[in-house]
Amino acid sequence: MAGKGTLDRTTLNTTTRGFLNGALGMLIFSASLPATRIAVQGFDPVFLTAARAAIAGLLALAVLLALKTRRPGRGDVLSLVVIALGVVVGFPLLTALALQHITSAQSLVFIGLLPLSTAVFGVLRGSERPKPVFWMFSLFGSLVVVGFAVTNGGPASLTGDLLMIAAILVCGLGYAEGGRLTRQMGGFAVIAWALVLALPVMLVLTWVLRPDTVADVTTGQWLGLAYVSLFSMLIGFVFWYRGLALGGIAAVGQLQLLQPFFGLALAALLLGEQVSWGMGLATLAVVACVAGARRYGR
Repeated sequence: MAGKGTLDRTTLNTTTRGFLNGALGMLIFSASLPATRIAVQGFDPVFLTAARAAIAGLLALAVLLALKTRRPGRGDVLSLVVIALGVVVGFPLLTALALQHITSAQSLVFIGLLPLSTAVFGVLRGSERPKPVFWMFSLFGSLVVVGFAVTNGGPASLTGDLLMIAAILVCGLGYAEGGRLTRQMGGFAVIAWALVLALPVMLVLTWVLRPDTVADVTTGQWLGLAYVSLFSMLIGFVFWYRGLALGGIAAVGQLQLLQPFFGLALAALLLGEQVSWGMGLATLAVVACVAGARRYGR
């Protein structure tokens, strides 16, 4: 009995640490779209994508060399490529393009689709098997988000909506693959090696696409670039991937349903964007869904 109690406490502690790490990563990511919205007003979206990955990649390479981190095995390279394509290139580029057509407040509501995307890829790539009630809550939260995107959220933009949906799909794959690989390599090593893998291409693109002048770039736009490079591209993933690995890809992935709540507040605070009652109600609905999935889906 004592052994079983110790095992239960160990499992509980591991799950709790997973959710705490995931929550911290989610909070860091909450400012990503508002920061991208600010930065994209001063930089071309493709340049911004390349520059943020190049800056984070150089920093990651320096840390890997300083710590003399073991290189990934051959069997890990393909997974790192998938992660790089999903979260280093795909999601930043697609969201930067989308934010030329929609506001960051509108784009944040689409983040409510990320848990479902992550859970699906967690099943496909991580061999997880959530209970049926988990899928019920996850699907309902996603339907709330889709319904809001179709019927509300300001001036409609089919281009912006489609770009955000594509971003959610590639990001969900990158999250699930990263959470799976973190169990072997650790959260920092996974995102760091993915950044390093993409670094040569990102450096070339940054140089080729560099703006002719940055005289008109404001301090806020530079700070936006700095945030998405350091926090969104590197630090946030250390906590997020650790959370997915410890607490489960599908379960911890539901924390992304909370991201719009914090992101909408930041969009209103930093950008002065209008947050409608519809946005607030949609966010509250998906928050209820993550609570239900967490409580009844285990």
